[in-house]
Amino acid sequence: MKKLTHASRRCFLQQASAAAGGLALLPTLVPSSVLGANGQVPPSERITVGFIGTGDHGTNWNLSFYRKQKTAQILAVCDVDERRLIRAKQTVDEHHGNEDCLATKDFRQVLARKDIDAVMISTPDHWHTIISLMAIQAGKDVQCEKPTLTIHEGKVLVEAVRKHKRVFQTSTEDRAVPEYHRMAELVRNGRIGKLQRIEVILPKQPTSPGDPTPQPVPPGLDYDMWLGPAPYAPYTKDRVHWNFRWIWDYSGGIICDWGTHLFDTAQWANDTERSGPVEIEGTGTHWEGGLFNTVKDYDVTFRYANGVVMTCKPGNPSIKFIGTDGWVGNSGWRAPVQASSKEILESKIGPNEIHLYTNPAGEHDDFLKCVKSRKDPYFPVDIGHRVSTICHLANISIKLGRKLRWDPAKEEFINDAAATAMMDRQRRDPWQLPKV
Repeated sequence: MKKLTHASRRCFLQQASAAAGGLALLPTLVPSSVLGANGQVPPSERITVGFIGTGDHGTNWNLSFYRKQKTAQILAVCDVDERRLIRAKQTVDEHHGNEDCLATKDFRQVLARKDIDAVMISTPDHWHTIISLMAIQAGKDVQCEKPTLTIHEGKVLVEAVRKHKRVFQTSTEDRAVPEYHRMAELVRNGRIGKLQRIEVILPKQPTSPGDPTPQPVPPGLDYDMWLGPAPYAPYTKDRVHWNFRWIWDYSGGIICDWGTHLFDTAQWANDTERSGPVEIEGTGTHWEGGLFNTVKDYDVTFRYANGVVMTCKPGNPSIKFIGTDGWVGNSGWRAPVQASSKEILESKIGPNEIHLYTNPAGEHDDFLKCVKSRKDPYFPVDIGHRVSTICHLANISIKLGRKLRWDPAKEEFINDAAATAMMDRQRRDPWQLPKV
């Protein structure tokens, strides 16, 4: 956050006084918002933010919530799609009551701004790590949408965040959702006895395989920048924006898109959030006959060193924890918590029991508070990386069509050169991972 020095504060007040002709006292000359009156946060205490990626989620979710944060001041927006970029700038300018917001198609212009403290990254997955690393290199704190594109990228990102002591929030709302927090605490405090099994169900996907027919690039879209580190491919409307999720070059399909949510609750409750499974076995099919090529149908089993078995199948997004003394879970995204008994469902977590850190105000509020405190947010980089890793392990097992053995301490496959080769991907120049 930018701190005004004593001299700069004095200069600011002198300029305000001169502008008014020196005919009034200070309280009349300086807006109350500058002084922090009426619940306003003075500029010297605000965290300045740049937005990189202003598509549907970037604007309708992330920008929407940042506009509610009194401690945040949005100075820049970036998107390769001019239509989305203009919409975001208009939204920010209207919010701040001026026209000062920088609008650019090149995220490097946002990172070059010395007056920006932090960035909110809402790009497609294949850009997440590269932009995050460049932001860290530029001295910014980072809130970035999930997931990483590869296991290797996640390892590099964790190292950079810890080395440079930046605040990094893996951006999902799950840990602020009361239902998931409640389930994790019940399991961690032994209300269902010894945890034995976790059943994760992810939502179904689009039924169309996507249209691969090349089309003219729309005016106002910097398509080459949208592709970035991904291999060159001809433009088609089904390739960009929302549908990037179903194309291997830019994402990991439904398992990465939704698994990052529910696998995190599973890891949280299993007390393996900084570790992972030791064995993965997955079967499935991939999209064929069109543009999409990620996993379509799937059945994955993970085994942990503590004996817990986690399964993952498609259906109604749900999670269920089964223990020796009962079960707890829900059926449907953010659906009410259910349990095998009223005693479990209504159980109180005592003051001396395990209380898992959360922030009911959500991921954006949590990140901004941590930028000030310099503490880890509720979904820090290493935990986010471990959840993304589980998604990638599932995809790799399905692609190879066999069981994999994984060492979560070393983050390595055990005697498996083919799986190891799939821990990372080639990148198109000049967009290689920067050394941070």
